[in-house]
Amino acid sequence: MIVAGIGFRRIAAAEDIVALVEQALERAALTRDSLAKLATIKALADMPAFAESARRLAVLAIAVEESALAAAAQRVRTQSARSIAAHGVGSVAEAAALAAAGPRSELVLTRIASASATCALARLETAP
Repeated sequence: MIVAGIGFRRIAAAEDIVALVEQALERAALTRDSLAKLATIKALADMPAFAESARRLAVLAIAVEESALAAAAQRVRTQSARSIAAHGVGSVAEAAALAAAGPRSELVLTRIASASATCALARLETAP
């Protein structure tokens, strides 16, 4: 199963986030049925657009704690100066996806961006 990690500006609407997640799934040659969770940082998780996006995608909404984000930061591939300055990680979307998917998860799609959001996909960890 897949976790979509999301970073977004407070002006982002649910339809913007949903469209970006669908674009990410298409780029990774995955179906919407493979999506299990939508994850973002705790600071954005209470935003109505995030909750509404999870509802529209019919997936669980996950708020990633700062400590989990930091732990996933070393596995992030994208290094955005803006993201590093604001959140201490190269990509909020990639770190949120990896953190919500588990310590042995892997990115299946690095960050893609729209005007108001970013999205990355991670595969849920599998048993060793």
